Amino acid sequence: MKRVEALQREFVRLYGSAPERVFFAPGRVNLIGEHTDYNGGHVFPAALTFGTLVAVRLREDGRFRLASLQFANRVELERGDVVYRKEDGWANFPKGVIHQFLRQGVPLSGCDMLFDGDVPLGAGLSSSASIELAAATALAAVNGVSWPMLRLVRLAQQAENDFVGVQCGIMDPFASGMGKRDHAILLHCDSLHYRYVPLRLGDFRLVIVHTNQPRGLAGSKYNERRQECEAGLRELKREHPELKSLADVDPEDWERLEKAVSSERIRRRIRHVVTENHRVLRSAEALAAGDLHAFGRLMRESHLSLQRDYEVTGPELDALFEEASRIEGCIGARMTGAGFGGCTVNLVHRDMLEEFRNRLEAGYQRRTGLTPLFFHPGIGDGAREIYRGEA
Repeated sequence: MKRVEALQREFVRLYGSAPERVFFAPGRVNLIGEHTDYNGGHVFPAALTFGTLVAVRLREDGRFRLASLQFANRVELERGDVVYRKEDGWANFPKGVIHQFLRQGVPLSGCDMLFDGDVPLGAGLSSSASIELAAATALAAVNGVSWPMLRLVRLAQQAENDFVGVQCGIMDPFASGMGKRDHAILLHCDSLHYRYVPLRLGDFRLVIVHTNQPRGLAGSKYNERRQECEAGLRELKREHPELKSLADVDPEDWERLEKAVSSERIRRRIRHVVTENHRVLRSAEALAAGDLHAFGRLMRESHLSLQRDYEVTGPELDALFEEASRIEGCIGARMTGAGFGGCTVNLVHRDMLEEFRNRLEAGYQRRTGLTPLFFHPGIGDGAREIYRGEA
């Protein structure tokens, strides 16, 4: 509640009176299932206990005022002038949400909004989706729009795709909007069929470790990998037109099907997608059965596949993975997110947390010259209202 109270005080200082309501949307960590989303496969994210707060007060003049405790720039706009401007930076995310509501015929009346986020920026933990879902949840509520959360999730994705111009998949906004405390979400990205899987970690804890390296290559390599997968699917469909996506291929069928792909490089990309999708399903089974060691082995297999077949890890992520894998009490480690920087997610025994941090920090600094950042978030609920003032 201290963050909420501090946000309310700053809102009064900035806008002259108290906010009417405060909303929250979390960041997310993908436990396993990387680069399977745009290939029609399964992912296994969980909502985190850190995320984005937004305090809001309705206006009646069609004007929006947007500010953040993390960024100096403040943005004001009229309902009839919601356009992307590069110089607006972070504010383009809530602007995109406003744009989508208006585009879908919702007559927003305007509001003052103040954001406060604690998702590490550039870490691959969905800070942008967190901002978008916080804005979408708040704008819907204060304007009396009673849409189901899944519709707000789709709206947030459309805002990032169409307004911001980032072709993100559905996983990030889905996890932020649909998260459930102490559960991961087994999500099929094409159909949006999903189920919650309890995260009963017992004596183990999730530790997220940030490389502390900017993700400079992630965008260009992400687009390159998508193109390679699309090319591979086209080749496979010439002989197997029944295939709708790469994730339709079962691992046991891959040896027979791979002969239809001419490039060794593209075969490796497809092999990652096929095996990673299968690992997601096995991971959900392992966690449902309480077999944490099996899940840890699948995490390691996932990282090695991303390193060798998909080639999206890079020296910093590999250093974190390799150093963590040598530490007793760490039973699982892998990169999470698009790659080329960002974070690893690790499964560590609670009695070894301090030693894990000390040894991993020392080993990583020795190899890279960088100091990693450590986070110990819980697994929380999705986007929601957390404060409502007196009517």
